[in-house]
Amino acid sequence: MEKIRFQSEDGTVTEFYIEEQTRIGGTAYLLVSDSLGDEASAYILKDMSEDTSLEACYEMVEDEDELQAVFKVFEQMLEDVDLEM
Repeated sequence: MEKIRFQSEDGTVTEFYIEEQTRIGGTAYLLVSDSLGDEASAYILKDMSEDTSLEACYEMVEDEDELQAVFKVFEQMLEDVDLEM
């Protein structure tokens, strides 16, 4: 499974497993987990990169309406997987 390194504003680096990805309205989103297995926590990351950037820049989706809308898309994509946020 592919991993992504995420650096928070305080400089902490965390590795996440990419579970699924999608594009909504021209914006790329990743569904990631912090570990493999049943006890993993899931997060949704939004691609904030400039079109000309060679490196992707993601941030966690914090807006509740956006989070719920994107979560529903991932939920439909992974109907046979039990997702909890």
